[in-house]
Amino acid sequence: MEHTIAQDSLPIFQRIKDYLVGEIAAGRWKEGEVVPSEQALVRQFGVSRMTVNRAVRELTAEHVLTRRQGSGTFVAPKKYQATLVEIKSIADEVRARGHAHRSALHLLEQAPASEPLARQFDLAAQAMLFHSVIVHFENEVPIQVEDRWVNPQCAPDYLLQDFASITPNEHLMAAAPLQGATYSIEALPAPRDIAEMLAVDARTCCLVLKRVTSSLERVASVVTMWHPGQLYQYTGSVG
Repeated sequence: MEHTIAQDSLPIFQRIKDYLVGEIAAGRWKEGEVVPSEQALVRQFGVSRMTVNRAVRELTAEHVLTRRQGSGTFVAPKKYQATLVEIKSIADEVRARGHAHRSALHLLEQAPASEPLARQFDLAAQAMLFHSVIVHFENEVPIQVEDRWVNPQCAPDYLLQDFASITPNEHLMAAAPLQGATYSIEALPAPRDIAEMLAVDARTCCLVLKRVTSSLERVASVVTMWHPGQLYQYTGSVG
């Protein structure tokens, strides 16, 4: 293994980290594959077990590697990305990565608005709204639970849609052209029903995006999107 002068000036644990990251980036070890054991790295670099352990521990904390007790150290799953600057269909996001998207409809109904929802929509309490709960999959891995409430005045045909072939976002962008949006992001423990749909343990930390969109001078939809925290991140840029 060749080293430049700049590399040789780095602490050895950092050189081990850079080596592991470089091998992953080059495709030598792919997502889910085992990487050399700490003992193998000790022999390769001629350093102490403590030094190798620090490198592996830091890469695990950075979600580059993942450890499984009794099995070894593996390349961690990639974090799927979604953009915050441009509102896109999750199906388009997934397909843009060259992956397969599918969705599973868990609920599609007309229901009265709770007081908090009525305030968000600026409607009278108990006003009727459309409600859907859909799980989105990327390569058969559940990556999002989409819990959406929709103003019937903006999308009167919402309940008639086949959400196995079109996403709510795609339908709403056609029925109620986007006028504006506000959103917030927070980390929350998954309630039991969300955990079951995402195939994670209850109380697992999830990345939760809450978004309110408007169209035709009224609130069109209020959606909460739950993502497994270890598999997802949001990215964006302005300008």
